[in-house]
Amino acid sequence: MNSLRPIGIIGTGKYVPERILTNSDLEKMVETNDEWIVSRTGIRERHIAAEHEATSDLAYQAAIKALDSAGMKAEDLELIIVATITPDTSFPSTACILQDKLGAKGAAAFDLSAACSGFVYSLATATSFLQTGMYNNALIIGADTLSRITDYTDRNTCVLFGDGAGAVVLGEVPQGRGFKSFDLGAEGAGGSLLKLEAGGSRLPASQQTLEEKKHFIYMNGREVFKFAVRVMGTATERVLEKAGLDKTDIDLFVPHQANIRIIQSAMQRLELSEDKCVINVDRYANTSAASIPLALVEAAEEGRMKEGDTVLMVGFGGGLTWGASVLVW
Repeated sequence: MNSLRPIGIIGTGKYVPERILTNSDLEKMVETNDEWIVSRTGIRERHIAAEHEATSDLAYQAAIKALDSAGMKAEDLELIIVATITPDTSFPSTACILQDKLGAKGAAAFDLSAACSGFVYSLATATSFLQTGMYNNALIIGADTLSRITDYTDRNTCVLFGDGAGAVVLGEVPQGRGFKSFDLGAEGAGGSLLKLEAGGSRLPASQQTLEEKKHFIYMNGREVFKFAVRVMGTATERVLEKAGLDKTDIDLFVPHQANIRIIQSAMQRLELSEDKCVINVDRYANTSAASIPLALVEAAEEGRMKEGDTVLMVGFGGGLTWGASVLVW
């Protein structure tokens, strides 16, 4: 990567819906309780999109903040990638809908589907375009409205998910800064462990799929947990090695916010103290592709990163997929 032009983050923005669903609220909906949820997941509340809000609306709010942060106008954008598993529609893509909302007429636009790993996959994709000079800038957004595909009668899954969007603008940065390495991967054999079964060409929507609740998230929590703990560690070690760095070089760790136990396991493996880790799963729950950018943007807003800091992002998700990245801020 060093022979190519340095590409990094030059603007950030985030958005979460106003409505908050607390663990106390869920106690009234399913057989669960706050202590059980917090002890097993670390989650206390999550944000839920309003009836009129779709994924593109969440993405738009995050995008205009990121553009403002970068000092850019929408018409200057050359590429838009939206990482999501809850697009407004199967087609047109949410990125095309967003392009129109922003007025970014000169930008290429497409969606990327890699579930909770989608944001890191999108960063890697856009960075490759920008490093080679195909484009000069890109708007990358992780956005999901998981509340639309969550079964609020299933106590095993309904406590886990929330809605939100995080956005970054990528562009050329000074030498020595920017993205240093990526590690992307997939284990398609584990696809059945975390899925939305109906609504595609394999199992189109029907009265039967509706009755059998196949348009909601299905997850084998135990197996996904084991996968997550394993790949969070191995992907982190590989991406550091690619960057020529060691775990002692990490200044800030930004993991996918799915479960506090998974995050703590990764911190333990990396021998990181809590002050070097961004944790907001308690307030947002698992927002899929929005998870890592929400945490990253929040850290930036709080001043937790200074110029020259080494930031490590890592996530895992449906597919099964994983993605990790090393960035010098």
